[in-house]
Amino acid sequence: MQRISTGSPFEKTMGYSRAVVKGPWCFVSGVTGYDYATMVMPEDVADQARNCFKTIRWALDQGGFTLDDVVRVQYTVTDAALVEALVPALGEAFGEIRPAATMVIAGLIRPEMKVEIEVTAFKG
Repeated sequence: MQRISTGSPFEKTMGYSRAVVKGPWCFVSGVTGYDYATMVMPEDVADQARNCFKTIRWALDQGGFTLDDVVRVQYTVTDAALVEALVPALGEAFGEIRPAATMVIAGLIRPEMKVEIEVTAFKG
């Protein structure tokens, strides 16, 4: 088993890995829209999602996977009114890949967080 970390303070404090690779599977934890180099969160929900995908791509790459290997995605969005603005960023990432998907409307742990994205990838 391979554990992948971005070095984010959340991972160590909360006791989790950004991603875990087990055999042909890669499980990427929920990612919010922080730019982990600066720990800055954009205001715009689509820009937050783009940051999420940047981190997800990095984590997948560390485990030998790509977005093309993603078979499942879960989106958590804090307000249904944000979905329309979010959709273009989701299509940019997954328009041709089209994994199985779930979108949930729920609160996140910090008020600046508007979207969290979790993926599962499979090679085989």
